[in-house]
Amino acid sequence: MNIVTIKIRLIILRYNQYMNIEEKIFQRHSIDFGKIENYGFIKSGDDFIFEKNFKDNLFKAVVKISKNGDISGIVYDLENNDEYLPLRIETQKGAYVNSVKEEYEKILKDICENCCIKKFFIYPQSNEITRLIQEKYGDNPEFLWDKFKGYGVFKNPDNNKWYGIIMNIDRSKTDKTKKGEIEIINIKLNENKITELLKREGFYPAWHMNKKSWITIILDKTLSNDEIMEYIEESRNYTKVDKKIRDKHYLFCP
Repeated sequence: MNIVTIKIRLIILRYNQYMNIEEKIFQRHSIDFGKIENYGFIKSGDDFIFEKNFKDNLFKAVVKISKNGDISGIVYDLENNDEYLPLRIETQKGAYVNSVKEEYEKILKDICENCCIKKFFIYPQSNEITRLIQEKYGDNPEFLWDKFKGYGVFKNPDNNKWYGIIMNIDRSKTDKTKKGEIEIINIKLNENKITELLKREGFYPAWHMNKKSWITIILDKTLSNDEIMEYIEESRNYTKVDKKIRDKHYLFCP
């Protein structure tokens, strides 16, 4: 590794500008291991490796899939026989760097299209809850906004009222002492119940919604699927019963 490469790596680490291109493209997909060898991946130990030259053989993409389905990649500058690090610096906006990035992304997107299974959401519990909702109610999430493509709304089909929404946000939105992407679900509950639940771990004031009627649950396995589904059932019922009957019901609930 030459001195220039070392300096670039230090810049990336110093300013935290490492752009994980692979994670962005594959974040709502899981690997179908039955397809990757036919696509051209070669087994190497516990991993699978795919290599492809591009941009008139000036660069080589090496994509690795681990046994757990984790995806990583390296782009080599074949003229210098070293990793092409400008690809990973977000502030590098030159035409040539962008053209290399675009060609590499095309390779990744083709792998994703041919070797992956589409998921609604990023993290396991979000997809598990979605599957349970589908099985119990037959409801699928609706993705309503181009700007927030990962926000999936669950509606009561009888009246189109929302009873849940799964969103990917930065954790600092719910806890200012923490950072990193998470997924949450907002559900609608009785105000008194919300007050009690907010005393427990895993519950937060509703992000971006009416905090008297809604509550946020982080989908990171802090709460079990069964417990979350109990609250989702309450939220769904809340959209369909008459207000007087509903308030009477919750007034006498323990």
